[in-house]
Amino acid sequence: MKIICIGRNYADHAKELNNDVPTQPVIFMKPKSALLLPKKPLYYPEFTDNLHYECELVVKICKNGKYIQEKFAHKYYNAVSVGIDFTARDLQKKLKDQGLPWELSKAFDASAAVGKFKELTPEMDINNLKFELSRNGEVLQSGHTKDMIFSINSIIEYVSQYITINIGDLIFTGTPAGVGAVNVYDTFIGTLEGEELLKVDIR
Repeated sequence: MKIICIGRNYADHAKELNNDVPTQPVIFMKPKSALLLPKKPLYYPEFTDNLHYECELVVKICKNGKYIQEKFAHKYYNAVSVGIDFTARDLQKKLKDQGLPWELSKAFDASAAVGKFKELTPEMDINNLKFELSRNGEVLQSGHTKDMIFSINSIIEYVSQYITINIGDLIFTGTPAGVGAVNVYDTFIGTLEGEELLKVDIR
């Protein structure tokens, strides 16, 4: 099982971090150990003073595949949820400034929170889903899959040219604008189409 993440997949988010809007998907990975265990709090890491939240739609892979064409990509996932890609922003900046890979700022233990999965139904349009993240009752991020630069199916086509996708893999599909700092004792709630799927307490 692996966690495949897409960076800068919403134009407004790329702009808020002063990044160029990409012409191809930006890919990075998180290990299995990055999964935050269900109902467990996230303990603020000691190696950062600027931990950020990034809410994303998460897709669960249900079929092994490589060299998948976009028109067949929908056959390779069957459930979606919301997740938070926790990022040590200060560490990321330091690594980027040195021209180094920034996995340490993204792939640390418990950096990937994932909510309860919803099985896809014929009535659900993967390209027309709204998700939100709130903190202590205040909505911080509101995203819509129609605003993605690269659709989920095109992401699967692109990734599978390089990396075989396997049953149980998760794809974090990118975060909309509104990312920001995490504080100790925050409570984050993630919803999909108004249904609460994720709750994360910070300690």
